[in-house]
Amino acid sequence: MRLTKLEHAALVVEDSGDRLYVDPGKFTTPITESAGTVAVVVTHQHDDHWTPEQLGRIVAANPDVRILGPAGVAAAASDFAVETVAAGDEVDVGPFRLRFFGGRHAQIHPSIPIIDNLGVLVNDALSYAGDSFAVPEGVAVDVLAAPANAPWMKISEVMDYIIAVAPRRAFPTHEMLLSRAGKDLANARLRWATEQGGGEYLPLEPGDAIDF
Repeated sequence: MRLTKLEHAALVVEDSGDRLYVDPGKFTTPITESAGTVAVVVTHQHDDHWTPEQLGRIVAANPDVRILGPAGVAAAASDFAVETVAAGDEVDVGPFRLRFFGGRHAQIHPSIPIIDNLGVLVNDALSYAGDSFAVPEGVAVDVLAAPANAPWMKISEVMDYIIAVAPRRAFPTHEMLLSRAGKDLANARLRWATEQGGGEYLPLEPGDAIDF
């Protein structure tokens, strides 16, 4: 399988000509070449993780694509046929086995309601927790998408999260609001945390890809 990092929180996984998109939102370059997409996972309803325009383009190119997300996504994206999933659910789509975990968005501030958020584990290898620090249970994570910046986190929290997961490899996500200096600082901290468990940190930029 090949993972390509896109801007901000989005990524695409490819295997045998099939594609899986995760969280194509407003900070991600419009997705116009999506042929072969069998599924889209949207972790939660915030528009930096999905937009009607992004989903519409993917659906237009792939009418049979399955869109999966928690109940909050199904309500927000009611113009699309979103399949509601919950923590503990497993779904097979093409070559991808998707296991969902977590359930709640990390707190931004007590004044802001906490919404649904689901992490997804792809083929028991790639872990992406959306806007949370949820840890998938019962697996040795090969590749971890680690948030580098967000209103709901500080760098010490993601460092502890990486140490808790102890992935073989980790790369940054959710960093579109960072300057170059901010990315470099986050990469240094996330690299240190990854190496504490013997893992390798990959400072991927949009368009970079790895095999797993």
